[in-house]
Amino acid sequence: MTETTILASYGLLIMITILLQVLGGAQQLSIGYLLSSRDETRTLKGMTARLKRALDNSIVAMTLFAPAILILVTLDRTSPSTCLLYTSPSPRDRG
Repeated sequence: MTETTILASYGLLIMITILLQVLGGAQQLSIGYLLSSRDETRTLKGMTARLKRALDNSIVAMTLFAPAILILVTLDRTSPSTCLLYTSPSPRDRG
C-alpha cells in the first residue's frame, strides 16, 4: 500500500464520516432549523455528537500527516521504507 493510497483512503473515510454526521444531524434537528440562520445553538447527542468529535480529530490528524506524504510524493522519494505504516517484520515472520 503506497502513501498516496493511504491518504486517499483516509480522505474517503472522512467523507463517509461527514455523510453519517449529516444524516444523524438531519434526524435530530428539524428541517426548519437546518434551513434557518441557526442563531440559536443546538447540540447534537449520541452517535451524531461522537461523529462530530471523530471528524474534528480526523481533520487535525490529516493536517499532520498529509503534508509529509505530499512532500514525499512530490520529491519522488516514496518506497516501502518511507510508508508511514511500514513496520519491520516480527521475529516470528523471519523464519
